[in-house]
Amino acid sequence: MNIEIDEVVLENAPKNAQYIAPEIQKEILHIMANRVRQMVREEVGDKYFCILVDEARDIPKREQMAIILRFVNNHGILTERFFAIKSVSDTTSMNLKNEISNVLVHHDLHVKKIRGQGYDDASNMRGAWNGLQALFLKDCPYAYYVHCFAHRLQLTLVSAAKDVSVIWEFFSHLDNIVNIVTSSTKCIAELHTAQRNEIEYMLSIGERDSGSGANQIGNLQRAGATRWSSHYDSVKSLIGMYTATCKVFEVLSDYSPNGRVKAEVRGIYRNMASFEFVFILHLMHKIMRTTDTICQILQRKSQDILTAITFVTITKTCLQEFRECGWNEFLQEVKVFCSRNEIDVPDLDCLYKIGRSCRQTTIEHHYHFDVFNAAIDFILMELNTRFNESSVELLSLSTALDPKNSFDSFNSDDICKLAKKFYPGDFTDQEIVALEYELIHYKLDVMQNLKVSTLVELCQQLTESGRSSVYVMLTRLIHLVLTLPVSTATTERAFSAMKHVKTALRNKMEDDFLADCSKMLNQVIVIVEGKLLHADISLSASAGSRRSC
Repeated sequence: MNIEIDEVVLENAPKNAQYIAPEIQKEILHIMANRVRQMVREEVGDKYFCILVDEARDIPKREQMAIILRFVNNHGILTERFFAIKSVSDTTSMNLKNEISNVLVHHDLHVKKIRGQGYDDASNMRGAWNGLQALFLKDCPYAYYVHCFAHRLQLTLVSAAKDVSVIWEFFSHLDNIVNIVTSSTKCIAELHTAQRNEIEYMLSIGERDSGSGANQIGNLQRAGATRWSSHYDSVKSLIGMYTATCKVFEVLSDYSPNGRVKAEVRGIYRNMASFEFVFILHLMHKIMRTTDTICQILQRKSQDILTAITFVTITKTCLQEFRECGWNEFLQEVKVFCSRNEIDVPDLDCLYKIGRSCRQTTIEHHYHFDVFNAAIDFILMELNTRFNESSVELLSLSTALDPKNSFDSFNSDDICKLAKKFYPGDFTDQEIVALEYELIHYKLDVMQNLKVSTLVELCQQLTESGRSSVYVMLTRLIHLVLTLPVSTATTERAFSAMKHVKTALRNKMEDDFLADCSKMLNQVIVIVEGKLLHADISLSASAGSRRSC
């Protein structure tokens, strides 16, 4: 607690002042929020910044818009700060633009200083003519729009789930399994009992290691509609609890009193215990474990766009290597899993008829080329389509600043071209010449003395070593590139925090409070109107009596 406030304010305040009224508490929170915004505004100063914007509905179904500022602070550290959340009446691009501009102008943040825009792929955001990014580009031609990388990755995996039939069928069956097992407390208790028995048996035969947190009892995870990482959690949880889940289905299929439910459970269990389901379960686990790494990386606050592109390339390479060299090892892993869980493995050399066509092939050929290769190829194709940054000249020129592999991509011509072509308002002709001379010294100084691997680290090292005051033009250009957004994960975190504050109970309390206030106001109006009406009648009566006299 602040000692001055305690001694000066609280000690001298009336003892009956508790400040528990909702209006007083909201006013206090409003003052605190403005103070925080003022501190963020001071941190931004006169530097360039990027806006990250996303929308979501709160508990009472009102559309809320979160605004995040991304900038490089005085210490050379890339920073993302939550700045405001606004309730919007509609989500048209013009209305969103006006609301964002009002927030910026109110805090003396100039739109001309915007050097990046980060949104999702909704039409009102990305529209080339009337979208939000296009409207801001009219006011500031250097506020370049970058579609959220994390959202692109999610769209890639969603497309695979929708357009590859075997993957779509698999996730449909997975949803049914999770729904059945988590449908009642009895099923969950049975799942926990089966897990406990399995863990005890595995420990007794030495196939599990004991230790703190090594053998936890868990539940099957439900896949969410908008968070693709939850699909990975769902797949991972089923692989870890496959035997226990089978025990639950065996109990339900034997003792369920309802015949229709029993038939449904047996059908789902029959599919779950098939070689095809187990094969695709492990395939999706392998693919999503690879993509989950980049999913977590893209959501970091201090991630620069050059490093993000590098990790996308690494992910593509890993998937390609898995496709070309991982078949035999993967198939053996599936066979071992099937043997451990007593699942029949078909003779892979037998002929397999494909659909209604007359074409026949072996079962192994079908799973290898029609399922394994087809699923990976589709995801690689989607990744290449959605992360095709080679055609974006801004980003391709920015790679010349990338310090990875001992500044292997350094190119002074591309760096000068980047400043001249994409940021002409931030560099005069004289400053471009100064940049060229700085790069000569930079090549002999920084590239030999600083050991960094990312642009974020390079920016911080330049500031800490005092070189930012020597390479002024280059530091300015690095700040501009770092300002370009990678993902809108920070806005998602803002909405997650909002759900903790704006709960259904709090909303109901506020609605009840407003309803009570409305009732009281109506009663006051009725009473006042009644008194006025009574006064009018009395006045009319007295006037009539005077006239009769």
